[in-house]
Amino acid sequence: MRRLIPALTLSSLLMGLPLPGASVLGLAGSQALAQAIDMSHGEQVNISSAGPQTYDHDAQTVTFVDQARAVRGDVTIDADQLIGFLRKKAPDPNAPPPPPGDAKADGQKSDGDGAMGGSMELYRMEAIGHVHIYTTTDQAWGDKALYDIDQAVLVMTGKALKLTTPQDVMTARDVMEYHANTRMSVGRGDATVTTNDGKRIKADVLVAFSKPDNATPAQAKPAPGPNGGDSTAQRSSKLDRAYAWGHVMLRTPNETATGDRGVYVFDTQMARLIGHVHVTSGQNQNNGASAIVNMKTGVAIMNPAPGQRVEGMVIPNEASSSKPGDTHP
Repeated sequence: MRRLIPALTLSSLLMGLPLPGASVLGLAGSQALAQAIDMSHGEQVNISSAGPQTYDHDAQTVTFVDQARAVRGDVTIDADQLIGFLRKKAPDPNAPPPPPGDAKADGQKSDGDGAMGGSMELYRMEAIGHVHIYTTTDQAWGDKALYDIDQAVLVMTGKALKLTTPQDVMTARDVMEYHANTRMSVGRGDATVTTNDGKRIKADVLVAFSKPDNATPAQAKPAPGPNGGDSTAQRSSKLDRAYAWGHVMLRTPNETATGDRGVYVFDTQMARLIGHVHVTSGQNQNNGASAIVNMKTGVAIMNPAPGQRVEGMVIPNEASSSKPGDTHP
């Protein structure tokens, strides 16, 4: 059974709040302080659209089309279409039992339960078409997104997948994920992380972890910027480390290192690569089975495979400056 429900009616069904032009899907929880893309907790979710809103009683979904938008705290989702998945709220274990003779105590439907009656809650959202998810610091783009509120997991698919923060940019070809509880970002398929200082990590699969946000409520307020605006870069989490698998490449303006798999620590700029490792600095190259590379200083410790030797090619300075016809003793 599918019905078109005007915004005012749908608002009343879900929350009992008459908000013309928008619907509010409520979930309890404490307000999020971090600026990461996390809609798993906070105040109620406000969803609106320029087009009609459809409530499917059998599927327990509510669909918003045409410039759809969902907002919870500092997180906003814009898309051509938004689908909210609903379920009955679990009873509050701390709530006092209803008095004898109450309709709910007798197993009867009360007048407030109606079609949805405020007894439903939002547990998952799907965004389709021109998806843009953003906070004051972080942004993500894709063609389709699914957000599991229970697990605090965002999965995006489509072309030109991108996740940006003030410090770095992640792109991927196939799938991009963000796991808020573990502060983990995942890129699958030609995934790349590019930092503001010119470093790039590329692999078939990239898993990056951000540092915990230790901001207190007072610290979480944006500081005035140089032009009087908000200096929001301080509120976004910084990357801590990244793990890479398949066709791994680490690149700085002066050096490139490749391997089968690796890990990179952003603060120390140290990388460990394993499997068919090649480290190139200018015209010089070293090859081995594994390496520890300081991407800041360019110093690499290369290790051979058992029973093999480390190989390298070093171009003398005079050879690089030679001209055609020059001879050397």
